[in-house]
Parts: sequence; structure tokens; C-alpha cells
Amino acid sequence: MDEVVFMVRAKTRLSCQQQLDRLCAQLDAQPATLPTDAAGGHWVARAVPRQAKAPAADGRGPVVAD
Repeated sequence: MDEVVFMVRAKTRLSCQQQLDRLCAQLDAQPATLPTDAAGGHWVARAVPRQAKAPAADGRGPVVAD
């Protein structure tokens, strides 16, 4: 798989979202997943370069970017 994926890991949902927003702004990326603590312990979120796939409106899977 040659797809580039960036990951943010933080202690709180707010911090994770803030850092995801910062990462996306600085790297011209877009969120691929919303912040989640499903794995337990920490909040994580992912982003991909803007020309790659974006998450569906409900954040549950990729759809083709505009």
C-alpha cells in the first residue's frame, strides 16, 4: 500500500481534534477519521493528503474526494 496516512494521538478528544486541524492546515491534508477512543487509553485521528480519499459524512469509511 503506497497511500500516505498521518496520525494524531492525544490524551483528550479536544486536543486530538485541535492537532488534527493543525496537521491538516499545515500539510494540506484532510481528515480520514474523526477522533476516537475506541482502542482505549488515548484519542486517535487520521488524515490523508487532500487528493486522496476522504471520510464519509458519518466518518465511517472513505469516499472519493471532490
